[in-house]
Parts: sequence; structure tokens; C-alpha cells
Amino acid sequence: MLATPLGRLRFIGIFEAASFLILLLIAMPLKYFADLPQGVTVVGMAHGVLFTLYLLAVLNALLARKLSWLMAALAVVAAFLPFGPLILDRKIQN
Repeated sequence: MLATPLGRLRFIGIFEAASFLILLLIAMPLKYFADLPQGVTVVGMAHGVLFTLYLLAVLNALLARKLSWLMAALAVVAAFLPFGPLILDRKIQN
């Protein structure tokens, strides 16, 4: 799976989406409702690293001509939406 640009994009996309959902659904409620900001610090940093890796994987797939410009643009937009990379993964897989 990690041997191809699309495989790396799909792999990183799954973890990026998971980190975004954990940040939105667990860490942020803990910060604002339970006054525990440590979760946002840790998960936010992990999500930032994964987000950067995801964008680099999109660029890699685009430069390797495995993604069209349209799909690369959709991948970038998907990174800003909850479940976005997971939905994109299904389109890339088919």
C-alpha cells in the first residue's frame, strides 16, 4: 500500500481524518466542557503533522501524475472537512 503515491495518500488520509475527528469530537469538548486543554495540545500537534504529510502526499501523487489537477484540488478541500479524506479514499480506490 505504501509503495505507490496513491497508496501513501490513502494511508495518510485515513490517519489525518481520524486525527481531525478525534480533535473535533474528543479533545475540543474536553477543553471547553471539562477544562482539560492538554488533549488539544497533543492531538492538535499530531493532526498538524498529519495534515502537512497529507498535503505533501497530495503533491507527490499530483507530480507523479497519479492524480489529476481536479482530484488534487478535491483532496485539498477534503482535508478541511470531517470525513473528507475517507470519502475521497473511496473515490481513489475505485
